[in-house]
Amino acid sequence: MRFTATNRAQRGKLALTAAALGLGLVTVTGCGYITPQQTSHQYSASDGIRADLGPLQLRNVLIVSAGEDKPGRLIGAVYNSSSKDVKLTVKGAEGSQTQVSVKANDYTLLNNSTDEALLSTTGGIPGSLVDVQISEDGTNVNETVKVPVLDATLAEYKEYLPAGSEPTGTASPSPSPSASSAAAAH
Repeated sequence: MRFTATNRAQRGKLALTAAALGLGLVTVTGCGYITPQQTSHQYSASDGIRADLGPLQLRNVLIVSAGEDKPGRLIGAVYNSSSKDVKLTVKGAEGSQTQVSVKANDYTLLNNSTDEALLSTTGGIPGSLVDVQISEDGTNVNETVKVPVLDATLAEYKEYLPAGSEPTGTASPSPSPSASSAAAAH
């Protein structure tokens, strides 16, 4: 008899241990059950935007400009998943616009120097988001997206500034009065 009583006590302890372990695992891993996984969330991992407009996909699109009233260059990539060539029209501030040709089932990189997509005026200071209307007659795409404006503060965008536009704030900073008076005192 004693042999069966020991087995019942051991089974009871084993059951309690298993229940405690199961509860602990649920408690520790429960956060992952209700929190969305970052790997399943799509986002723009760059300075530009990502937009899907029917068969057209815009990736890493942004405007490089020296200022609000200065010309701006659209850079990024446009993918066309339709079976026909398209001509994308991008309209910016104050009637400025540019066109981008994209072949069927292909893409166009706006970073190439051979076919620059220039807007005559940006309509926003560097660091802001500006409304840009994107349209294409053949695919019935006609949407407005917010596109970031960047300047040549970051060296990788300096080569994309439109020709003849100088970045704002390029003057060398003057020393502060306290620094110049301290230097004169020595």
